[in-house]
Amino acid sequence: MPRRLPEKEFIALMAMLFATVAFSIDAMLPALPVIGAEFSPDDLNRVQFVITIFMLGMGLGTFVTGPLADAFGRRRIILSGLVIYAAGTILAATAVSLEMVLLGRFLQGLGASGPRVAGLAMVRDLYSGRQMARIVSFVMMVFTLLPAAAPSIGAGIIAVAGWHGIFGAFLVFALFNAAWLGFRQEETLRPENRRPLSLSQIWEAIREMAANRTVVVAIAAQVLALSMLMMTLTSVQQIFEQYFGRGDTFPLWFGAVALCAGMSSFFNARVVMRVGMRVMIRGILLVQTVFSAAVLLVFVTGFLPPVAEFGLFLVWLVSVVMVMALGMGNLNAVAMEPVGRIAGVAASVISAIATVGGVLIAIPVGQMFDGTPVPLATGIFLAAAGAYVLVRTQLTGADPD
Repeated sequence: MPRRLPEKEFIALMAMLFATVAFSIDAMLPALPVIGAEFSPDDLNRVQFVITIFMLGMGLGTFVTGPLADAFGRRRIILSGLVIYAAGTILAATAVSLEMVLLGRFLQGLGASGPRVAGLAMVRDLYSGRQMARIVSFVMMVFTLLPAAAPSIGAGIIAVAGWHGIFGAFLVFALFNAAWLGFRQEETLRPENRRPLSLSQIWEAIREMAANRTVVVAIAAQVLALSMLMMTLTSVQQIFEQYFGRGDTFPLWFGAVALCAGMSSFFNARVVMRVGMRVMIRGILLVQTVFSAAVLLVFVTGFLPPVAEFGLFLVWLVSVVMVMALGMGNLNAVAMEPVGRIAGVAASVISAIATVGGVLIAIPVGQMFDGTPVPLATGIFLAAAGAYVLVRTQLTGADPD
């Protein structure tokens, strides 16, 4: 058994590695209008790609990160990912065009897939069963606090050092994590447990999953559920600034939304054991479908006063982010049920398909932004309704014991 770090230090290290993704997205949101004004003043919607291209790079990287970590070890893949992430950060920080920023962000996303996937595998190497669940719960508890603070951190950095300073913070974050991991955590995958890299493994996993209806439906529902979050991230800053006139206080409002939604993971942990994964999934998607339809009606008709509209929008945002906590984890568990034999590769493939699919759905919705929340509400309503119909009609039967 590889030497373990003290538990508290290990939890903190894993939380920092997992936080690479959340920090890279949420701290970037306050910088979007500044980058848009500099590189794309005539079409501000183009700056949304700064978010979606990062997610696309991460999704594509996830396809191979799992098999690479099984072949070469967790530590090497995490460090390699952080190097790629740092290279993308430097490229974006020195960009003289939006296209260069987007290339840098794509490389950042590609690199971030290393800590995201191999970090979880490292936890699995050292812990198992309830002990692993306990460690992951603590990691995720720390992880959920970052999206609440990241926009404010980003706004503070912009105020001092401009949008280039955001990428400076990303670089420091990556180098700090690399040094911490490099000096303190040894490799956790024993040489005898490594598996030769084979692209055929990925292809065989895709074929096996495609032959199982439960897996296909659960992945399709994940794509739609994740697209809701992607749509929100691409449009929310513009809605706050252009529709509600609250761009200056956006980081604080978004932080409050993220904090409220993050607490829902504790609710899921308590309730899912009593009612089951499928019931939880159907319930949250049904509620989101009805709520989104009501929100869409309000913004189309405009019958509420501005203050009431803003309050409704905030509550709705919390509910959309809650879909991730109450739906995505359960959908992933349902998808993984029948593929335990190929769990490692399957986890990479499922995550990659969900991420890339969600991004591809979110991009056209974001580009339809017209200064109002209507395109976002329409997209989320259709995605929630589609996901609900899928799980209601196709994910039948009971959860396994």
